[in-house]
Amino acid sequence: MAFELPDLPYAHDALAEFGMSKETLEYHHDIHHKAYVDNGNKAIAGTEWENKSVEEIIKGTYDANAVAQNGIFNNASQFWNHNQFWEMMAPGGAKSMPSELEKALTDSFGSVDKFKEEFSAAGAGQFGSGWAWLVKDTDGGLKVTKTENGVNPLCFGQTALLGCDVWEHSYYIDFRNKRPAYLTNFLDNLVNWENVASRM
Repeated sequence: MAFELPDLPYAHDALAEFGMSKETLEYHHDIHHKAYVDNGNKAIAGTEWENKSVEEIIKGTYDANAVAQNGIFNNASQFWNHNQFWEMMAPGGAKSMPSELEKALTDSFGSVDKFKEEFSAAGAGQFGSGWAWLVKDTDGGLKVTKTENGVNPLCFGQTALLGCDVWEHSYYIDFRNKRPAYLTNFLDNLVNWENVASRM
């Protein structure tokens, strides 16, 4: 199955007032995300993965022991990660949190604020490039994780409820080297909590 760059679910400037500029989205979506599409299609051409779904490719090419993943995995996983990332944010700022999600976060972390603290700490503490995640784990419980580079919850049989890209290209235009500020802004001003709840 060929990868195709999805359109953003909102205009490039829809998040600008809330901390993610039009310039960031132009670079991040139109250049970085497109590169994963183009390079991924080149990498799978003529291989056993050419007609597989992106989820099958990710699970089939992930190697827990690899220091650096292969080109097929890296591009497929980053393609998938970014597809989720755009949908997890809302035009015009954060959407209100549905009560069932608020209850689940409170039950799992003690409070929504405690969840945000743990999520921010995971993202800030990820050395180098990677992602911070809220996942539904294999036992059904909610958990905060972090992954390096393009590794994502699919690799561990988990369901991604919320993911934040902490590669520098995600935040450097708007926040320079202030990754913790970027994460706080993401959680307070950008997340589409209705989308997160729908993934549970």
